[in-house]
Amino acid sequence: MVSNKLFLNSLISFFFLLSINLSVLVSGHHGHHQGHNPHLFSFRPTKLFVFGDSYSDTGNNRKSEASSWKYPYGITFPGKPSGRFSDGRVLTDFLAKFVGVRSPIPYQWRKVGYKHLKYGMNFAHGGTGVFNTLVLDPNMTVQIDSFQKLINHSVYTPQDLKSSVALVTVAGNDYAAYTFRNGSAEGFQPFITSVVNQLYVNLKRIHDLGVKKIAVTALEPLGCLPSSTAVSSFRQCNGTQNSLVSFHNLLLQQAVAKLNNETSKDSTFLILDLYSSFMSVFKNKGDQLGSIKFENPLKPCCVGISSGYSCGSVDANGTKMYSICEEPQSAFFWDNAHPTQQGWQAVYSALQATLQQLVY
Repeated sequence: MVSNKLFLNSLISFFFLLSINLSVLVSGHHGHHQGHNPHLFSFRPTKLFVFGDSYSDTGNNRKSEASSWKYPYGITFPGKPSGRFSDGRVLTDFLAKFVGVRSPIPYQWRKVGYKHLKYGMNFAHGGTGVFNTLVLDPNMTVQIDSFQKLINHSVYTPQDLKSSVALVTVAGNDYAAYTFRNGSAEGFQPFITSVVNQLYVNLKRIHDLGVKKIAVTALEPLGCLPSSTAVSSFRQCNGTQNSLVSFHNLLLQQAVAKLNNETSKDSTFLILDLYSSFMSVFKNKGDQLGSIKFENPLKPCCVGISSGYSCGSVDANGTKMYSICEEPQSAFFWDNAHPTQQGWQAVYSALQATLQQLVY
């Protein structure tokens, strides 16, 4: 077992990048899965509502602060920075395509016209969490508050909500903030319990507002993110971090089972198991079909060229202080914490069986 001090240092290193680095499902493969025909399903979603963090944010974070609005983010799609923490599409885009709608408009652009609201709304902000983190953007409760305001103003009707799907992503920012504020891993497990308990409240609230199909992500293997594997030249995951992730995911399974038992038969709460899907991609060095390959899945494409710099960083003279791999589609990770578009494609492929539950 790694000592608390060593664990704390590596945890802070990862989490600081994930939560603070705001300066913190594709080309031919993108689309419905093989054989997908929306008319074959008993439930036909018309809207997607999204809550969470950078794994699902498509442009809500502040342009003045977020790296996702800086080059080289977005170079694969849409060809320029769009507020996505990737070189291209993120999980939201893949899920939207799966259920048969366009990727919903970010909440900050909600006033551009009704035609852009008909596919739902994305409330997610990079760097945020279930509770307040180390960024100023709204936590998940505030995001749901914004959703409720739209409902109260009849922007979305009960029928709209009944025929919609919600995506909720949690990528570890709460644990980043806890570690940074407390300076110790002491009391970490009780805090994990409090995070999942609040997440349960949030999921139930989204359901009670009228959304009956809700997908929530399990925590990805934090110990396998580049910020954690850099010390091993991107070759070995941090098992101590991953053991805490497993505890979070176990509690999440129990919470989702409780929600499914407590709600009506036409409701579905399901977990998108990012832990297993990431690990499957790492093991196969690509997707199970063999159509996607990564030489070293743990190595990011875009990295800072020296300590203190990260993907998208420039110095006082505007000189780029990062390097990019020649082919982003050959990398699973884009930066220190986020998958490339091709990485999300591989994860999406691994989630296919689970996703079927959203349309039945």
